[in-house]
Amino acid sequence: MTTPKFKKFNIEAYRPGKSKIKKLRKIVKLSANESALGMSPKAIKIISDKKLNLERYPDGKSEILRKEISKKYKCNFDKIICGAGSDEVIQMICQLFLKPKDEVVVPQYSFLMYRIYAKIVGAKVLFAKEIKFKVSISEILKKVNKKTKIVFLANPNNPTGTYLTKKELLELRKKLNKNVLLVVDDAYAEYMKNRDYKPGLDLFKNKNNVFVLRTFSKIFGLASLRVGWGYGSKKIIDALNVIKAPFNVSHLAQLAAIESLKDQNFIDRSVKHNLYFAKRIKIYLEKFNIFSNSISANFLLLDFEKCKFTAKFVYEQLNRKGIIVRSTAEGYHIKNKLRLTIGSKNENLAFMSAVKKILN
Repeated sequence: MTTPKFKKFNIEAYRPGKSKIKKLRKIVKLSANESALGMSPKAIKIISDKKLNLERYPDGKSEILRKEISKKYKCNFDKIICGAGSDEVIQMICQLFLKPKDEVVVPQYSFLMYRIYAKIVGAKVLFAKEIKFKVSISEILKKVNKKTKIVFLANPNNPTGTYLTKKELLELRKKLNKNVLLVVDDAYAEYMKNRDYKPGLDLFKNKNNVFVLRTFSKIFGLASLRVGWGYGSKKIIDALNVIKAPFNVSHLAQLAAIESLKDQNFIDRSVKHNLYFAKRIKIYLEKFNIFSNSISANFLLLDFEKCKFTAKFVYEQLNRKGIIVRSTAEGYHIKNKLRLTIGSKNENLAFMSAVKKILN
């Protein structure tokens, strides 16, 4: 039998954070930057309703969800588009703006889906060097030319945990060519309490050449339901709605997201928990000469350069104890580092106890 010919992509496929270990039933998963406290009780209550009409198609325009987003973040309802995770919105942006031989600039170490979706539509991806694992404005600008259509960056950045300040982000937009779309991914914005930080949404609500990404997968704990959103000029949003899948966000996801936005108490508890344990773990690991970035998002990039053991050795030993962290050697090609998600209280204590046993 003959298989019809199809396109071949020279792309390294995305590998999600490992979630299973052979022969082990109980594991502690700290590899995917998921919510430490799960999801809001309000969200749990709404999706537990047995009277949900799941035989019907969802609202294809996510109107009620968009109204809640508009109210929560004080932004324009007509400039919001919802997606099956922010991943889908990234994909749509690439489909809308890029054609073969166009160029996209991404930081050297950044969320892998920017480069993957850009390459799928035939664009060339250029990598801007980072300085001590921090995004560099000057290095991004060096890569920009007449072929550049989009600059993607997550702020704070994944997997490095570093971030651009409000001043730096404004400077980047000012120095970029006006015809280049700056896409700012605010995935971890809710965790940020650093005084010199401002989310892209706050800075660029009225900019037509900036597009902001948001997700419900992190602090809101809805990773499995796949719901995210984008914010940009009405012209861009109208064009995205033409190519958007008709029922891309499930009814269940929309309901859970709406309730999550209403639960400020849950968001506050999540932020407080994250700051407390990130600081505690960071200080603890320094006793073993394992250092990390300043506390920002809900994860730490662990540096083993001064530790007597390698990241690979510690990663494998943690696996044996049923604890999964993210190896940055895969996909990101960052050597001798591990990315650690801040988990629940019990997960964090289990991780710290395991580290002590391994390193002693």
